[in-house]
Amino acid sequence: MTTWTDDTADRPISLTAPSGIDRAAHHRLDEAWLAAAWSHPTTRCFVVSGGQVLIDETPDGRTELVMTPSFEAPLTEAHRYFLGIDEDGVSYFALQKDALPGRIDQSARPAGLREAGLLLSPRDAGLMVHAVGLENWQRTHRFCSRCGERTVIAAAGHIRRCPACGAEHYPRTDPAVIMAVTDADDRILLGRQVHWPEGRFSTLAGFVEPGESIEQAVRREVSEEVGVTVGPVEYVASQPWPFPSSLMLGFMARATSTEIDVDGDEIHEARWFSREELHDAFESGEVLPPYGISIAARLIEMWYGKPLPTRSFV
Repeated sequence: MTTWTDDTADRPISLTAPSGIDRAAHHRLDEAWLAAAWSHPTTRCFVVSGGQVLIDETPDGRTELVMTPSFEAPLTEAHRYFLGIDEDGVSYFALQKDALPGRIDQSARPAGLREAGLLLSPRDAGLMVHAVGLENWQRTHRFCSRCGERTVIAAAGHIRRCPACGAEHYPRTDPAVIMAVTDADDRILLGRQVHWPEGRFSTLAGFVEPGESIEQAVRREVSEEVGVTVGPVEYVASQPWPFPSSLMLGFMARATSTEIDVDGDEIHEARWFSREELHDAFESGEVLPPYGISIAARLIEMWYGKPLPTRSFV
């Protein structure tokens, strides 16, 4: 269907590498175990606020989450989330606060996943994406969708319970498809959303609707956004994307038509590119590559045959 090369096929997708963290879900309802884990001297925790954490550079040039022993942590009983245990038996917690704590040495800085996800180790990135996903959900699901009463946190941050009607609510994850569409001439179809800056192009994407398979969602979204018909669809990989609560399901798809008719609501512009055309557009600055943390960049790379240029933008 498309070109997969040794230069790109084995490159990891951000936020998907094994983190070495066992989420140990069986401990989430064991209050005695959680209390003992929190009090253990090896336990580490970090604060998450508004989707950001504190990161810092080490003397050897690595970037790490700023974590502290639990006994040095700011107080927060209700918004303390158990994230798991590493292979050495160290427990990790995230603390949701209204603001990140200040640092005496002034060397640490706040960062969101789009920046930190590219810099952190698999362990730290895995912890951060888990914490950000929980924080997003906790902040926006404080009331029961069944009766409207305020809910309470349970299961170490992974359930909200309604004391009025007894309903349990779980963290929301919305499946979304993201696809690199190619045609019979092996060109790739890239689009620019209406709110993106001039020159930013990426793969098409959209949410899976109720009663719809992911393959159906790929074909529907491409047809709705740019008027192109899609035939074969090949699953590639998935990526957690808590902005605020998505799971991106990545695909390569083959178009059976090439005429473009953008919807004007989500997609402002769409174009077919050969490899040479996309290379020249990158070189001239006419096209900005997708941000490196996104699975979109990897999907394009799999077709392009080599890493995309590194260029960041808001």
